[in-house]
Amino acid sequence: MVKVYLSRKGVPFNELNVSIDADADEELRAMGRSTTPITVIGDHQIVGYKPRDLEGALQDVGLI
Repeated sequence: MVKVYLSRKGVPFNELNVSIDADADEELRAMGRSTTPITVIGDHQIVGYKPRDLEGALQDVGLI
């Protein structure tokens, strides 16, 4: 859902898959997280699909 949301908004993103990428898994754990999805926008870490939080973070960094 997060990918669809960002795509519809025209926001570019990079996807990291912790299931197949050990470095991505380490990065996730270094953030103090163990579940996905985590969306990082600027200083925001959004856990799960939360459109209002995504919208606010994107506005904070000037992407929308």
